[in-house]
Amino acid sequence: MGQVTTPTARTAGAEGTADAAETPRETRDGSPAAVPPTGLADRAIRRLAVLRLRRWFWPAALAAGYLVQVLFRLVLVRHLDYPSVHPDEESYLILARVLAGRPTTEMPVGVVIPGGYALLISPALRIADDPVTAYHLVLGINALVSALVLPLAYAALRRLGLQRGAAYAFGAATALLPPVVFYSQFALTDAVLPALILAWLLCLHGWLTDGPARGRTRYAAGAGAAAAYAMATHDRGGVVVALTAAVFAGVLLFRKAPWRTAVAGLGALGAGALGTELLARWLHAQFTVEDSDVGGFLWKGLTDPEATQRTLTRTAGQIWYFTVSTWGIGGLAVVACLFAVFSRRTPLPHRITGGVLVALLVGTALASAAALPDDGRIDNWVYARYTSYLVPAAFVTGVAVVARCGRRALGRSAAATTGLIALLAVLVIGSAGSKLRTQGFVLWTLPDVSFLTADWGRLSMVRASTAALVIFCAVLLIRTAGGRRAFWAVGVSLVLFAGFATATITERVSQPHSAWRKPLATGFTHSAGLKPDDSVVFVWDLEWTLRTTQTFEVYRGRVWYLDPRWQPLPPAATAVVTPLPGPGQEPEAYWPAHPAGWYVDRTDTQQNWALWRKR
Repeated sequence: MGQVTTPTARTAGAEGTADAAETPRETRDGSPAAVPPTGLADRAIRRLAVLRLRRWFWPAALAAGYLVQVLFRLVLVRHLDYPSVHPDEESYLILARVLAGRPTTEMPVGVVIPGGYALLISPALRIADDPVTAYHLVLGINALVSALVLPLAYAALRRLGLQRGAAYAFGAATALLPPVVFYSQFALTDAVLPALILAWLLCLHGWLTDGPARGRTRYAAGAGAAAAYAMATHDRGGVVVALTAAVFAGVLLFRKAPWRTAVAGLGALGAGALGTELLARWLHAQFTVEDSDVGGFLWKGLTDPEATQRTLTRTAGQIWYFTVSTWGIGGLAVVACLFAVFSRRTPLPHRITGGVLVALLVGTALASAAALPDDGRIDNWVYARYTSYLVPAAFVTGVAVVARCGRRALGRSAAATTGLIALLAVLVIGSAGSKLRTQGFVLWTLPDVSFLTADWGRLSMVRASTAALVIFCAVLLIRTAGGRRAFWAVGVSLVLFAGFATATITERVSQPHSAWRKPLATGFTHSAGLKPDDSVVFVWDLEWTLRTTQTFEVYRGRVWYLDPRWQPLPPAATAVVTPLPGPGQEPEAYWPAHPAGWYVDRTDTQQNWALWRKR
């Protein structure tokens, strides 16, 4: 959360962030001008100015804004009834199912993954009696956590020097950004990580800022706990923990903060890491699959000489997507943070948190680039999801730079940001080449650039970069040319534009993606006539998304993956789903040696399955 801090920046800060309604108009000699109380608009502005001086106004405004953010998210997901991102969603839901005290079942992803997010949503599966209700409750929890970005962004912007009104407007815009809202529409860890990481950075900054020792101790403990929970939530949290431990150790070594506060932070980090390990061991004992080997894939991707170019290209591509999805403002934050790290005029809290933010961005992009498989998908070159959890932190930092920098400093930073976006795009295009056109295009993984280019069927890095830079330059031009009133206009405009972008992406990506998956989710449950208490065997030869989806849709019973032709049926199984044999053959031909009493209840030639039941 570092920013460029120069004498011109401090002078321009008052102009860029002053609250127009709280500042009286002035005559040419500098004396306050009388504001006649005529006209409905003038009276409304004066009343609002009076209200804003009340102690309760801003807490009430934040509470109201938070509720609006929650309702906006709930409206967007009102048509989503089942998991559609396979096998990730089902895997988190299965972990939550077990944590809620329900029977175990097959693990769709094939390994035990971190269970922190599953622990958060497990109350939904404890309460609900059917999968649709459970999924709705999970999305409700997502909305409640994701909307916390508003008060957290407001707090961050206030700490970075913005006035209350401006911090509120830009905090609302931050909470509405497509990368923040889009992933909260699915049962994924990315629904909670953006708010968690922003809170983590706020705690780090509060710990490093001079103040009472008791408050700094609480901030340090909060940073350690947040980092540990991030590790419990997703493998990316391992990078967060490593950076947190390094900051605590470095500050302790160089005595940049009271040693008791650093010890408290390390204690919270250690206790949280221990809890994460205990949770992982308990979950592993509930399943018959192995632990996730993300570290092995990561090490191979980093050390294999043949994969080095691919890894570096993907790293550049992910950072490019990050800057574009924040309309260049996140890129401005990266530039400003790098400048702040090496500037002695920048306060120490800004320098450290700014450096941590950039290190986390690069570390996440590098790690995920190395670990992702080479499966012929375009999005793997510019994968958006793994760095999206840093979008709120980078966006508020970039907004603070826009608000507080003088024109010259802002111009230099903007030029560096433009050069960064162009350089990253050139590197990826030059290295990946024709693969960006010929490999598989998955719209769900490229929502932000598809919106910017208004092309929902292919990736165009040049058009996306141009569109993002147009928005970026418009923000800077209005800010530098118009003063404080224009800065307010920028905030309101970004709120409206972010809301429009998010709603459009939901309509064009989230809803069609979910509808496309319906036949294999609730559609299969209906057409196969599955009963609430059924326990079902799915043969490995079936379409894999059908198998993964039904691990959650078979809600009260359980699911097994096995081949009944050579593996024994579990005694609790009440149904078996097999593929159909070749054309012209009866369904029974697939399983000719089926036990006595089993028969084909129904078939579906379009989806290629037969449901067997026991008499």
